[in-house]
Amino acid sequence: MTQSIRIGSGLGFYGDNWEPVVASIERGQVQYIASDHLAELTLAILQKDRQRDPALGYARDVVPMLVRLWPLMQPRGVKFVCNAGGLNPMGAAQAVQTALAAKGWHPRIAVVSGDDVLTQLQTPDTRFDHLMNGAQVTSVRERLVFGNAYLGAQPIVDALDQGADIVITGRVADAALFLGPLVHGLGWKLADAATPEDFNRLAQGLTVGHLLECSGQGSGGNFGSQGHWQQIPDLAHIGYPIAEVLADGTAFITKAPGTGGLVSFDTVRQQLLYEVHNPHAYFSPDVVLDMGQIELHDEGEHRVRVTGALGRAPTDQLKVVAGFRDGFKAEVSWGFSWPDAWDKVQAAEAMIRTQLQERHMPFDELFVEYPGLNSAHGPLAPLPPAAELNERAEIWVRMVLRTPIKAAADGFGRLFPWLALSGPAFTCGFQGLNSTSELLGIWPTLIPRHWVPAQMQILEPSA
Repeated sequence: MTQSIRIGSGLGFYGDNWEPVVASIERGQVQYIASDHLAELTLAILQKDRQRDPALGYARDVVPMLVRLWPLMQPRGVKFVCNAGGLNPMGAAQAVQTALAAKGWHPRIAVVSGDDVLTQLQTPDTRFDHLMNGAQVTSVRERLVFGNAYLGAQPIVDALDQGADIVITGRVADAALFLGPLVHGLGWKLADAATPEDFNRLAQGLTVGHLLECSGQGSGGNFGSQGHWQQIPDLAHIGYPIAEVLADGTAFITKAPGTGGLVSFDTVRQQLLYEVHNPHAYFSPDVVLDMGQIELHDEGEHRVRVTGALGRAPTDQLKVVAGFRDGFKAEVSWGFSWPDAWDKVQAAEAMIRTQLQERHMPFDELFVEYPGLNSAHGPLAPLPPAAELNERAEIWVRMVLRTPIKAAADGFGRLFPWLALSGPAFTCGFQGLNSTSELLGIWPTLIPRHWVPAQMQILEPSA
């Protein structure tokens, strides 16, 4: 049995930078890279791609990324796992295979699917209540356009067991991308896990995946400690985190030599708590993680030891993220300059509201914010007094109309141009006068595990 595995972080979202992955492959002594392309809302972006072209629906950055990385991976025997398949994992795999074959490269590519549960969600007389507010899916069922369950690590393990060099999945749990190679490489039990030791090892693996799933955020990127973020060195050349994991689950978080960023007690603990609702019950398809006993020991030189994760058996349900058509939006930003910039903005905003009312334009919401004043923190950032605001060199306003009627969204931008010559003086200009876009609402829910049979397929070698 292998005594240890080194696995590196790939991307943390669709469009992330893959150059730090080059350093992990060339200098980080990794055997695996796991790359997370699907932020929570990315499937909505991919659905819009698929609406335009049914052959799409996957994270298209996977193609140029693997064209860049494969010639570095192949001689070193590095395996690559990613969820860039999105809503169309087979399409993604075929696009990758075609691009690599054009270069004379022929890796063994596996496709993981089965996460598409739209048909199940649309079945009459089934309950898929909203996880946050308890609403019944009947209110959106006719408008659903995608529904994907979070698969676990088992089909990734199966693909690697069958010799896959590249594994492309649809929607799987982020940390499962990392847990799969660890189970495969270290010989851990997964489907047949039964003892506390089995589940604790899986919990350690899940912790590793959670620490690495956000690319540079696990090695000093996006570090928010006031007065200390300035000490993170050379973010322009940040190294993505790498985990060295022993057979008993003990993990060491580090990064490739000669790269920027920082792996320390503080950067690791910040990522540990990222997007965690209950640290004593972090649910995944493979194990329920209790972080309460985790210990981080900073060994210096960008190396942090991680131990103590506790695990228990997973539940009989899987999380689902579904998307439904939720109307349209249009947004316009514009500003006014000194003097009396604030008063001008307020007057112009009132004129727009008057036009909406007089033209009987239907809308569900009119959202207003002032970039540079309250966009980042909203109600937690009280506005200064009007007299002070009127002394600002410029004030900008962003208005977003949400409406069920596309024609209303299309017409929103036409309410503004006349202000350039007939409104308050010294308009700074308009942005977004033709900005209609369709909205997709997100519907999180749960589905019985046995309703979601994961599938794995090895692509036939390309000619």
